[in-house]
Amino acid sequence: MKITYIASATIPSLTANSVHVMKVCQAFTQLGHESHLIVPGDRSYAWADLQEHYGITSPFQIDWLSARPHLHKLDFFWSAVRRAKKEQTQLVYTRVLWAALFAMQHNLPVILEMHDIPQGRLAPRLYRYYLHRSGKHLTVFITHALQSLIEKELSVSHNPSEALVMPDGVDLERFANLPSAAEARRSLNLPEKLTAVYSGGFYAGRGLEILFELAGLFSQVQFIWVGGQPQVVQQWQAKIDDAHLTNVLLPGYISNQKLPVYQAAADILLMPSSKKVAGSSGGNIANVASPMKLFEYMASGKAILCSDLPVLHEVLNTNNAVFYPPDDLSALTGAFSRLLQDSQLRKNLGDQAHNDVLKYSWDERMQTILSYFAAKMEQ
Repeated sequence: MKITYIASATIPSLTANSVHVMKVCQAFTQLGHESHLIVPGDRSYAWADLQEHYGITSPFQIDWLSARPHLHKLDFFWSAVRRAKKEQTQLVYTRVLWAALFAMQHNLPVILEMHDIPQGRLAPRLYRYYLHRSGKHLTVFITHALQSLIEKELSVSHNPSEALVMPDGVDLERFANLPSAAEARRSLNLPEKLTAVYSGGFYAGRGLEILFELAGLFSQVQFIWVGGQPQVVQQWQAKIDDAHLTNVLLPGYISNQKLPVYQAAADILLMPSSKKVAGSSGGNIANVASPMKLFEYMASGKAILCSDLPVLHEVLNTNNAVFYPPDDLSALTGAFSRLLQDSQLRKNLGDQAHNDVLKYSWDERMQTILSYFAAKMEQ
C-alpha cells in the first residue's frame, strides 16, 4: 500500500514530534508499504544525515514543500494533499486536523493520530465536522486519557469502529545487546559510579528543577541530563556551576542513534514530570502524554523512577517502575535512596520493564493501526 504521511514537523529538528514522524514512516517501510513523507521546508537533506540524527535504517521518500508563515501552513497542507492525490496514494496519515480534512475533501482515506486536544478558535467545530464527515477515516489516540479528555472538552463521542488507542513505540532492535552499565560508562568516558540518567526535552515541567535539588542531596551519584536546546543547556550549565555541583553532566543533544548507550549507562532512569508539562509546541500534556522516552527507558532494562501521573499507569505499574508524587522532593528523595540501596530491586524493575515493552515496537504498533483500518474499510 502507498501511504503518504503529511506532517507539520520540521525535518530535521530536535523535537519529539519529528522523531515520532520518522519512526512511523520507517515502520511503514519495514512492514512492506511504500512510505512517502511530506513536510514543510525550503530545502532537502541527505538521507545519511537523517539516518544518524533519527536512528533509522530503512529509507523512504521525503519531500519538502514550501509554506507561507502568514497562512499557518494551510497552503502546505493543501499542496501536500494534492501531491498525495496526484501520486495516487492509498492512505493519508497525519497528526494535523486540517490535513485530514483536506484529504477527505479529495476522497482520500485518512488516519488522524491525536496527541493533544485540537487547538485554536475553530478547532472544536472543525473536529466535529471531521467526525461526522462521510469517508473512510480512523482516529488514533495515544492514550485513553486523551480520548476521554477530547470527548469531555469538545462534547463529542467517537464511534468505536472509528477510534483506536495506541501508545507510542520504540525501536527494539536498537536496544538489543546493549552493554552493561559499567561498559557503557567506559565507552562514554564516564566515571565508574552509581549513575542516574534523564533524557528528553528541557521544556517547562519536565522536572529539571527537582533533579537539580536531588543532585545537591546525592553528591556521590553521577547525574546525566541528555538533551535540550543549546541555549537552554547553557543556562542550566551556568546554574549548575554557580551551585558548585560537580556531579551533573550535560552532554547536550545526542542523536537518537546514539541515545541507547547513554540510557544503558544508567543504574536509574529518571522521569520527574510535574503536574503541568509543556510539549514541544507548548500547552500542557501531563494528563494525556505517552512519552517516547518511556518506552526507550523500558527497552533499556533499567530501573525507572517517575512521578506518579495517572496517564503513565496505562503502561507502567509498580512491578516495572517506582513512583513518587509529582513535585514532592521529599518523596523523590526517599524513593531515589531506596533504589540506590537495593540493587536487586533495580534489576527486578528493569527486567520486568524490558519484558513489558516487547509489545510496544513501532512495527507492531503501526501494523495494528493499519490492520484495524483495513478491517474498517472492508465493512
